[in-house]
Amino acid sequence: MASNAMSLQSISLTSLNNLYCNHLTHRTSLLHFSKPFQNLGISSSGQDFTSRTTSTPKNPTLSRALSKNAGDTEHSRPSKVQELSVYEINELDRHSPKILKNAFSLRFGLGDLVPFTNKLYTADLKKRVGITAGLCVVIEHVPEKKGERFEATYSFYFGDYGHLSVQGPYLTYEDTFLAVMGGSGIFEGAYGQVKLRQLVYPTKLFYTFYLKGIADLPLELTGTAVTPSKDVKPAPEAKATEPGATIKNFTN
Repeated sequence: MASNAMSLQSISLTSLNNLYCNHLTHRTSLLHFSKPFQNLGISSSGQDFTSRTTSTPKNPTLSRALSKNAGDTEHSRPSKVQELSVYEINELDRHSPKILKNAFSLRFGLGDLVPFTNKLYTADLKKRVGITAGLCVVIEHVPEKKGERFEATYSFYFGDYGHLSVQGPYLTYEDTFLAVMGGSGIFEGAYGQVKLRQLVYPTKLFYTFYLKGIADLPLELTGTAVTPSKDVKPAPEAKATEPGATIKNFTN
């Protein structure tokens, strides 16, 4: 096919707009949906992504939070609910997503796979914090809703602070809640749920975590959220990962 010669640089805003419109009207086939993304694979070569924190990092804020968590017993874990919001944005520079079909079809079908990885920003869009990475499994095409139901399993990486893992439904046509399965670093022992709000399918999402079981979150992760909308953009400094516009050792 001619599209086999397509490079990542050829993906344009027009392609994204077409994808968004196709999702709303459902007047096109999955072939049109997947065309901008075919032959793109998820990069597995990021040092920060592949590394895992096995000891207490030299981040003073993280060290204090870990010390508090280490002193908790099973019956004394913090039970108060803490909110943490982040934006997930696909900026088309991570070879994501990748659509893996089980059989030829003009639409998503049960068992099709969509591995993905996108960038994460604080709720105020002033700092780059890390990435998401995970897998969506197609459960059902829902024609009356003009969308799909996925079962999603993925993680949110926050540099030296650690990561959160979640699992649950991702519906392309309405908000959903996923379970928080745990985490590492300052998120060790975390439980609760996260609300997934889709702003632009499939490239811009807003999440609100309702976390229990951990010490107080660092202030730099809990800034006032920019009102979610399809037009939100990260601050230029955060997008460029300039000094002061990222968290320490942000995951890339």
